[in-house]
Amino acid sequence: MASENERKVVKVVVLGDIGRSPRMQYHALSLANNGLNVNIIGYLESEPLSEILEHPHITITQLHPISIGPRLIRYVAKTVWQTISLLFTLYVTGKCHYVLCQNPPAIPTLPVCRLYCLFSKAKFIIDWHNYAYSIMAMSLSPDHFIVRIARFIETFFGQSADQSICVTYSMKEDLMMNWNVNNAIVLYDRPPKIFRPLTLQEKHDWFLQLSKTYPAFGDEELNELNVPNTKTLFTQEVNGKVELRSDRPGLLFSSTSWTADEDFGLLMEALQLYETSCNLTEKLPKLVCVITGKGPEKERYLEKIEQKQWKNIQVFTPWLEAADYPKMVASADLGVCLHTSSSGLDLPMKVVDMFGAGLPVCAFDFLCLDELVENGVNGYTFRTSEELYKELTNWFQGFPNNSQQNAIAERMRKEITTFREVGWEDNWNLRVKKLFQ
Repeated sequence: MASENERKVVKVVVLGDIGRSPRMQYHALSLANNGLNVNIIGYLESEPLSEILEHPHITITQLHPISIGPRLIRYVAKTVWQTISLLFTLYVTGKCHYVLCQNPPAIPTLPVCRLYCLFSKAKFIIDWHNYAYSIMAMSLSPDHFIVRIARFIETFFGQSADQSICVTYSMKEDLMMNWNVNNAIVLYDRPPKIFRPLTLQEKHDWFLQLSKTYPAFGDEELNELNVPNTKTLFTQEVNGKVELRSDRPGLLFSSTSWTADEDFGLLMEALQLYETSCNLTEKLPKLVCVITGKGPEKERYLEKIEQKQWKNIQVFTPWLEAADYPKMVASADLGVCLHTSSSGLDLPMKVVDMFGAGLPVCAFDFLCLDELVENGVNGYTFRTSEELYKELTNWFQGFPNNSQQNAIAERMRKEITTFREVGWEDNWNLRVKKLFQ
């Protein structure tokens, strides 16, 4: 390992919340663990990983946001402020050998980082997570002048990068064919170690913990008697040994941003169809749906769900600590991902996390999803609420005692185990490490 004086310096630029940028945090850890000093530049709206905060070779330089005036004025003021503050921060934090910046956002990240690298002679490396212009086009329009500016900036400065990293082979091909970026290296997202399958005892302990805040996850009779709880809605302790209850409901998990690019209405319509089917047959179990995340459309949809007055489906939207979120994922029977890619070229990190926890998933289908989810192999894909409904009924038919379906679920989990064998660190060392040597 290099001595302190010999360690090269990397500035990792996240013009967003560092705590909600897992991929850039993993980059920073990999760089620091491979003999470099890392300075992360970005916003601190939520707490980064403890490994980041405690690492002796990682520092964080906080940027401060600004938000004033009407929408257009606010956007212009924000861009000017970000340009000045980012450029100033890059210079006052000293010289470096590399600048690794996340895209999107492209404005002003790419031009500012390119300008800094030009004068400081540092290598300019872009990590393409998606295209900024395609995200903007969803709320504006493809022909809006801001969208056109964003595309021009991404194209021009993307071509000027010394090296590019991207998240899928579909994006690598698109960068090469349509952007003249010929040096992109594909680095798939991988789940952090905190996402892993849980033992039955760990699930039982988690449900007991959860029942303190949400009593419905406990045992109703024991809750009423106010005695020490050895039973939950899903598990029970018998003669000192934890087992799954044969009368347990199915546990469905989803995480959503409650925005237009994740149509929660699809899941709600599928659940309504499931509720109707439950009233017509005894072969389908009741469902408990746990939905995490926050966003602008959350309250509107929760009001709609309350109006439904479902008898066979319970929906919970818990706020979970960062350490508890992986436990919730790993405790579910099936995951649902509503992510739709604005470019069709990026993959949903939430599915990566579900696979890390050993959870099969039903995911909304788009252009490159098959690079992660293989329909019928490690999960299912859908495009309509009817398709999602059919997948839910097939999965939970006769649950939990359907031996044929249980065999399918076990086979899928074995496929997911194969996915989990290649972790972030091994993948990063194989593909990206050479860029910083």
